[in-house]
Amino acid sequence: MHIQELKWYSDRLHRDMPLKIYGHAGKPCLVIPSQNGKYNDFEGFGMVEACRPWIDEGKIRLFCVDTIDEETVSCTWKNPQDRIEQHERWMQYLIQEVCPLINQYSSNAIGMTIGCSMGAYHAGNLFFRFPDRFDATICLSGVYDASSILGGYMDGLVYLNSPCHCLQNMPADHPYMKLYERSHMFFCVGQGAWEEELLAGTRKLDSILKAKGIPAWVDYWGYDVNHDWYWWKKQIAYFLGKIL
Repeated sequence: MHIQELKWYSDRLHRDMPLKIYGHAGKPCLVIPSQNGKYNDFEGFGMVEACRPWIDEGKIRLFCVDTIDEETVSCTWKNPQDRIEQHERWMQYLIQEVCPLINQYSSNAIGMTIGCSMGAYHAGNLFFRFPDRFDATICLSGVYDASSILGGYMDGLVYLNSPCHCLQNMPADHPYMKLYERSHMFFCVGQGAWEEELLAGTRKLDSILKAKGIPAWVDYWGYDVNHDWYWWKKQIAYFLGKIL
């Protein structure tokens, strides 16, 4: 497997940001790690190995990035407005810096987002906000209401980064609707240990997608399926098989 590690200074985040690329060809996949995660977590927890068949065949290429969750979704002691503003800087780093890099490697191919747990929120948010850049997403054990992540706080930036709120109010003739219709969306959650909040969050998104007529595959796995990498490895392989 071809592996490459990069790092550059981000003017938006005022720091060096590392990134790791797995694969030599195929659909570009922007991978967001779980809460407070780093760019090498996907490899460290066995997720890259679970994706290996498609990587080795040149069907996908993974681009794994760092979160800055400690400054945004995780720092509950901080002013929520400051948290969401810093989150938006990270989002712009992904769109304005990482996505152009991905395009250099992938001939401007439309990409996919992937994430587990809090990474599923980030992956879903990126997909719903920028369906011109992504036409697929695999979100495992996520919540999709940014206000709930920020303790109930709401402002314009929170709304923009909250799929549940944006989708609920999106008119049927919005141009994004046609982009969603041509896309592949997979949302999965278990019903076992530590999945209660994520199960409720997935059901909330599921009901909104159904009400809006947005086609998505929402899968509820069994009562033995816990909030754990063991299951996410099985789920990522299952849904990659459905897309590819």
